[in-house]
Amino acid sequence: MVMSHSLVVAVIGLLSSCLTASGLSWNTIEYMFVFGDSYSTVGYNVSAGITSPSTRDTSSNGLNWVDFLTGTYNRTALKVFNLAFGGATIDAALVPPPIPTALSVVDQVTQFNEYLAPKPVGAIWNSTNSLFAIWIGINDVDGSFGWSNISQPEFYGVLMDRLFSQVDDLYLKGARSFLFLTVPPINRAPFWVQQGSEVAPQIATDIAEYNTHLRQSVHAFKANYIDLDLVIVFDTQPIFNLLLDEWETFGFINVTGYCTAYENGTATLTYQVEGCAPVSSYFWLNFLHPLFPIHNILAKAISTTLSGYGLPV
Repeated sequence: MVMSHSLVVAVIGLLSSCLTASGLSWNTIEYMFVFGDSYSTVGYNVSAGITSPSTRDTSSNGLNWVDFLTGTYNRTALKVFNLAFGGATIDAALVPPPIPTALSVVDQVTQFNEYLAPKPVGAIWNSTNSLFAIWIGINDVDGSFGWSNISQPEFYGVLMDRLFSQVDDLYLKGARSFLFLTVPPINRAPFWVQQGSEVAPQIATDIAEYNTHLRQSVHAFKANYIDLDLVIVFDTQPIFNLLLDEWETFGFINVTGYCTAYENGTATLTYQVEGCAPVSSYFWLNFLHPLFPIHNILAKAISTTLSGYGLPV
């Protein structure tokens, strides 16, 4: 599926965030550091050397939002250090990841501190030219769903305390500009749709609670440090919901299921097998991961939001 330019513009127009002034702008960002899970990873291994190539192992069957944001919608040439890891949770000691070897955000920040905080040759970043992007929580909400020995809202407070201990650490290393992304409506992903009409709304409630805690924590973080520059919470929910609600308008064939022949990725972006539409016609590649067209639109919206910061008021 190839979405028309006019439809993309319409989505961005509906969902762009309010714009405010900031010292940092999308025109001046030179370095971007990414922390997160399979929605963000590109298979980069910083421990093999900061110039090591990524494996391009994404969950989107193509480019993901980081790729599009920094390679298609960037205003300047960016150096990206993507420490995100598929299956990551905030802290494996709090929510075990679905993949035992997954590096949590705690692990990713540890890697940053070891390899990138010293600002080695090839990564001589500073507080005024660098953006730190964090998209985490999908596996935390998934993994703790249905736990009967906790109150989910209270537990999300524990998760936020742990997450922002890491954010504080990044601040102490010199980070001043942050982009946080909310958990998208994974209650509409095939995995949760297939759980039935009672379960999906329950996890939707949990997602909303988690996102509320995230916003509150960002607000507290901003209040705690007066020298922060750009701090954004980008809400992924409106974009996902609009595309899912108006799926026919946007040219999707299926938004509640997926073709099992494609679930582990395909050789080309237009690959097709008998009995299924072309892979790019689906919203979901598999049980939980959206395909590259969704990442493209998301990245464009983020770029539009970032482009409004740093403008004179």
